[in-house]
Amino acid sequence: MTLKKLLSFIFHRTTLVAVLLLLQVAVLIVNMAYFSAYFVYFYWFCVVVSALVVIWIVSNHSDPGYKIAWIIPILLFPLFGGTVYLLVCGNRMPPKTQEKMQGIVRQMAETLDRDNKAEELAIFDADAVNQSRYLERYALCPAYTNTATRYFPLGDVLFPRMLAELRKAERYIFLEYFIIERGIFWNSVLEILTEKAAAGLDVRVLYDDVGSLYTLPKDYAQELEARGIRCAVFNRFIPILSVRLNNRDHRKFCIIDGHTAFTGGINLADEYINRVVKFGHWKDSAILLQGEAVWSMVVMFLTMWNYVKGQEEPFDHFRPDRLPEEAAGGRGYFVQPYTDSPLDGEPVGGTVYLNLINKAKRYVYLTTPYLIISDSVNTALCNAAKSGVDVRIMTPHIPDKRIIFEVTRAHYEPLLAAGVKIYEYTPGFVHAKNFAVDDIYGTVGSVNMDYRSMFLHFEAGVWLCHDPSILDIKADFLLTLERCQQVTLERCREHSLLRHFLRAILRVFAPLM
Repeated sequence: MTLKKLLSFIFHRTTLVAVLLLLQVAVLIVNMAYFSAYFVYFYWFCVVVSALVVIWIVSNHSDPGYKIAWIIPILLFPLFGGTVYLLVCGNRMPPKTQEKMQGIVRQMAETLDRDNKAEELAIFDADAVNQSRYLERYALCPAYTNTATRYFPLGDVLFPRMLAELRKAERYIFLEYFIIERGIFWNSVLEILTEKAAAGLDVRVLYDDVGSLYTLPKDYAQELEARGIRCAVFNRFIPILSVRLNNRDHRKFCIIDGHTAFTGGINLADEYINRVVKFGHWKDSAILLQGEAVWSMVVMFLTMWNYVKGQEEPFDHFRPDRLPEEAAGGRGYFVQPYTDSPLDGEPVGGTVYLNLINKAKRYVYLTTPYLIISDSVNTALCNAAKSGVDVRIMTPHIPDKRIIFEVTRAHYEPLLAAGVKIYEYTPGFVHAKNFAVDDIYGTVGSVNMDYRSMFLHFEAGVWLCHDPSILDIKADFLLTLERCQQVTLERCREHSLLRHFLRAILRVFAPLM
């Protein structure tokens, strides 16, 4: 390792963060040693705290699997379990932060309430109305017509189209991403953003601090501001054990002039367009919206922007002056962008997935990078397969995280035993989060099938009803199956008793990963 690389590693903010966290642990240990004479009192105090925490966990309304995953270690290690839970667990920000966010959410509700039209979906069936009504009530997100969509099966295909649409911007560009990394993808986007900002457009970038912890320097927001690009960083990572570290902005938005937008699973980094190989071929997806539905995404972005910036900027100024000609192609179809917040206790992303599974009559085709599912999702998938629905799940064959991959595989056996078909994408890593159901319903977004996405992160997706892109999602799934290997129940059962035992443990503690 060269001296330059060594110094870069030593002074990288992730190294400094790790050192500071270790110092906090060391201080706790020293304090315990110093007060060892009072250990008996300290021990029973911790036991009481842990007992109260367990009572609290049992009585709250969180997912049962999440409760069990915490109760077991707290009972096994009462000296630290309850204290650790109080420091780092949970899916809620501090009360003052929640109050601040809720005020802005009310502004979102007041802005979008006039667009609600769930009852119009009655031309299809009651299931469509019910799903749309749920998203109106609990995600505050209406359904829209006059919105054309295009599904992108790979980041490689998305890349040139996104650049082309960015070059057309006339009023503003809003970007919100979990990960931004300098390279071909981001540098190409940044060049356009810089040109547009210099031309007087309102250009804004919002990124998550933890998502970009390893990819951007701490002062990168200042670099963008120097280019004329307004920048906000979500939930700055502070090296203090705290519940707030759990809540991340995992959404992916590229919004142009209020009438054109991209969303899905693709971040602004080169592996997403296969210009850099990290875990084999990177299979990801996105969807382009052009028309009325984009306004909902504008409001979602501005809600988050106002929260991070601590301001109350009005939304109506950003309404599109016109709709593109392509929007007319979306007449007769319904497109409903939705967002999911960890602050309201309502698992919108997970509920959308459950509804899609439970309402399926012919098939459910879903793609996910992580299959770390709750008992309710597991039961829904198994019941659908047992009822004769063709349930197929696609996951990666080459993992990005070894332990998480093992947790994903730990969930295979009960699903396979119920008749669910599981396929692993042989060439590499699948990062897409897609559903196609019965040629009628579908969704594309950022919501992984894991606890973090469904309970801890800010997420987003697009629910589709009778939209042509549903058939494109289905066709992409079936085409990709040709590059997958099917997982069999026999193969799962061939593993050693030790591996079966380890996987059982992983399933129990999956909600904490």
